[in-house]
Amino acid sequence: MDATVILPILKKKLAFLSGGKDRRSGLILTIPLCLEQTNMDELSVTLDYLLSIPSDKCKARGFTVIVDGRKSQWNVVKTVVLMLQNVVPAEVSLVCVVKPDEFWDKKVTHFCFWKEKDRLGFEVILVSANKLTRYIEPCQLTEDFGGSMTYDHMDWLNKRLAFEKFTKESTSLLDELALINSGSDKGNQQEKERSVDLNFLPSVDPETVLQTGHELLSELQQRRFNGSDGGVSWSPMDDELLAQPQVMKLLDSLREQYTRYQEVCRQRSKRTQLEEIQQKVMQVVNWLEGPGSEQLRTQWGIGDSIRASQALQQKHEEIESQHSEWFAVYVELNQQIAALLNAGDEEDLVELKALQQQLSDVCYRQASQLEFRQNLLQAALEFHGVAQDLSQQLDGLLGMLCVDVAPADGASIQQTLKLLEEKLKSVDLGQQGLREKGQSLLDQISNQASWAYGKDVSNENKENVDHIQGVMEDMQLRKQRCEDMVDVRRLKMLQMVQLFKCEEDASQAVEWLSELLDALLKTHIRLGDDSQETKVLLEKHRKFVDVAQSTYDYGRQLLQATVVLCQSLRCTSRSSGDTLPKLNRVWKQFTITSEERVTRLEMAVAFHSNAEKVLQECPDEPESINDMEQFDEIEAVGKSLLDRLTVPVVYPDGTEQYFGSPSDMASTAEHIREKIKLVCLKKQQLRQPEVCPTES
Repeated sequence: MDATVILPILKKKLAFLSGGKDRRSGLILTIPLCLEQTNMDELSVTLDYLLSIPSDKCKARGFTVIVDGRKSQWNVVKTVVLMLQNVVPAEVSLVCVVKPDEFWDKKVTHFCFWKEKDRLGFEVILVSANKLTRYIEPCQLTEDFGGSMTYDHMDWLNKRLAFEKFTKESTSLLDELALINSGSDKGNQQEKERSVDLNFLPSVDPETVLQTGHELLSELQQRRFNGSDGGVSWSPMDDELLAQPQVMKLLDSLREQYTRYQEVCRQRSKRTQLEEIQQKVMQVVNWLEGPGSEQLRTQWGIGDSIRASQALQQKHEEIESQHSEWFAVYVELNQQIAALLNAGDEEDLVELKALQQQLSDVCYRQASQLEFRQNLLQAALEFHGVAQDLSQQLDGLLGMLCVDVAPADGASIQQTLKLLEEKLKSVDLGQQGLREKGQSLLDQISNQASWAYGKDVSNENKENVDHIQGVMEDMQLRKQRCEDMVDVRRLKMLQMVQLFKCEEDASQAVEWLSELLDALLKTHIRLGDDSQETKVLLEKHRKFVDVAQSTYDYGRQLLQATVVLCQSLRCTSRSSGDTLPKLNRVWKQFTITSEERVTRLEMAVAFHSNAEKVLQECPDEPESINDMEQFDEIEAVGKSLLDRLTVPVVYPDGTEQYFGSPSDMASTAEHIREKIKLVCLKKQQLRQPEVCPTES
């Protein structure tokens, strides 16, 4: 009978085994009667359950039953005592009826239990609670009877329930583990045939049952009671002492079966893991060699533009993403296989290594194909990027060449020419980069073998190669056309630079000629103090005129060159209607001024030569003395020279210019007058005295 079945009855505490013993070491069975009517059937059930707990050895020593009738009626006590005869007559050796003080005296006389000893089979005595110590030691009595033993009925009941639960669960678990373990020992073939039956699990967790058993055993072995002196004493109940070996035996059996069960589970887990690994390996291999390879077979193009290559790259990334999931499974499987290889049995090593090798070969081959495809698309993207940049550079250069150059000045033309050369150089670098990228891409395509995608890709490769070579040839033709146009533009711009240079130099020649004219008028004013100096001045003047003539001729040549360049460039020269008239006007003014300067110098040479001749002649030469006409001529030349000094140079446009300042002219005229005076004086010395014309 299980306690759980009669748990409500047991909770009523109609009877209990406190663990106390009489002087014969017999167990003490206590029946505490109460004021309410005791249900004899429930009491009988309780006694049956309690008496089933002790061992036969304990039962052989007999029981001492304490019937506590202090709160009950005599007829109930008598009924209980008589019932003991039917329930446990052989086990009961003494029944102690605890009577109330002076309550049953008269009634006892009507029923003497001692007279019924032979019929009852046990001795019955009436005793007061304080007299129980005559029969039972105080330490074996509970506190209700003045003893020192502590008894907690609910604690005992809970332990009993735990013991029975553990016994039931452990027994059932042992049967299940024995069935599982015995089934695993019947050979691999039979096990495979009964794999479905052997894969069931125990109904309860063995770890939990073992933990419960150890806790129960610890409680049974370490039950504490508080002694009367306040100390702690150890007094395990007899049923607890009896339960300990049962629990220990069950625990030993459980550990043994559980150890075997763990080994069975380990072997089963290893076999299951190996089967799962085989299944997953085949899933990875089948996908990589099937759908994975088929995805790569359909992807062979490189695109014809950046956008197309980027779209192919995005598609390839999606393919890589799908492969990454399977590669992650490969890594996990490889780790699992490595762990099994390190701790596996020799019989599994060959199979595991074969699986590992097969998986690695397929994954590495597929990974290399993905990497090759990614590198090819990246190279194609770079090639199209360089081609697009070069195309934009050629478009920019062509746009620059299509815009006509507006002649502004030589510096801007030089700057434009420099920019043109820089753009051409950039195009050269872009073309070189395109050739390098294209050749690299062609090399990768040529290295692509049929195993890369599992089929012959020569036709697809030919399309890619034709496209790459077509792009490179097209860019080369466009570049050649631009270079031809650049040559024409460069020649035109150089002619423009030369035109602007000729115009600038022609303007500079006009400025130089103007400066020479200005110098002639302002600084070339002296006529010399004697004939020798005047001749020197005349010679210098001729050289000065030669310089001016060279400047004029240089300007004329430059202007003629501008006319030719303008005709070549089909443009009008800014200097053709401005610089040439200015040059001719300045040259005309310089020529008139130079001629006037030559005239004055020649007159000065004649004046000084004749004056010096007459002034140096000796008075003893009668021929000279009689030639008075010479003196008159000298005076006339001198006067004519003085008059010319006061006359300005008149240009064709009506403007007038004087040589030097008035003070300069006055100084020169004064010197000539002094020379004329000397001539007059000489003339007077040679002839009769007469008035000198200069004095008049």
